[in-house]
Amino acid sequence: MLDETAKGVFTIACTPFLPDGALDLPSVDRMVDFYLSKGCSGLTVLGVMGEAGKLSAEESLTFVKRVLARADVPVVVGVSAPGFAAMQSLAAAVMDAGAAGVMVAPPSHLRSDAQILNYFHNTAEILGDTPFVLQDFPLVTQVHIPTSAIIQIIDDCPTCVMLKHEDWPGLAKITTLRAASTAGGRRISILCGNGGQFLPEEMMRGADGAMTGFAYPEMMADVIKAHDAGDHAYAKDIFDCYLPLIRFETQPGLGLSVRKHILAKRGAIAHETLRKPGGAIDPATAGEIATLITRQETKLAALI
Repeated sequence: MLDETAKGVFTIACTPFLPDGALDLPSVDRMVDFYLSKGCSGLTVLGVMGEAGKLSAEESLTFVKRVLARADVPVVVGVSAPGFAAMQSLAAAVMDAGAAGVMVAPPSHLRSDAQILNYFHNTAEILGDTPFVLQDFPLVTQVHIPTSAIIQIIDDCPTCVMLKHEDWPGLAKITTLRAASTAGGRRISILCGNGGQFLPEEMMRGADGAMTGFAYPEMMADVIKAHDAGDHAYAKDIFDCYLPLIRFETQPGLGLSVRKHILAKRGAIAHETLRKPGGAIDPATAGEIATLITRQETKLAALI
């Protein structure tokens, strides 16, 4: 079961599709093998970049079960839904299938602190003993959760064991949360997203690792390993080799297409298909990606 000690890289897995948009289950196996070979300590599926909203309930469970059958690391499943009934149903099903925990993002209509607190109190009640990750991603959810509210949720909900931190700017939030735990509050795991764009700084602020879907998960694993060894300069040097590619992959509206293109080129999935609505990259963009990959590989070779 997922708990407060989780750390490392819980990569946000994509959902592989065939060219006709059907689930590509054989690619699920090779994708899981790829992620584990690159140093991932856990997987997160049905996240924002996993096209969860394009899957039927039956497809979601089929996909999760295929991942669980292949993975030998903790798997977190996104169960965010407009209503609690759907959330509860999917959470129960994936936990019965062997998931380590679930992830919940707040619905976009929440505005006040009281509404946010009430929502996550209800979430904890609905999920029962299931450990959950609080996803703080205001750039997508449009819900800004103040640090004080997160601290209150941590205090009130023992089954909230991890924060997926994706606020931006958000480094000060990590510092405040860690200060609160040092002062006697419960310490939970903090894994960070946003494509890994701020990973070295996030680790310095007290994060435990990354939960994001950058197509080179070994970057995150290597940065965290160097950080944990106390070699912060080397961690930043590794990060710098990948930064232009991170920047390119995190373009709003294009990022998932870029990510799947790279994953397909790396052999992690058979096809770079996005399920509709969702498009493919054009030849010029593919050329730019190829150039960035070549430069990244050259810089990394010189560093190592």
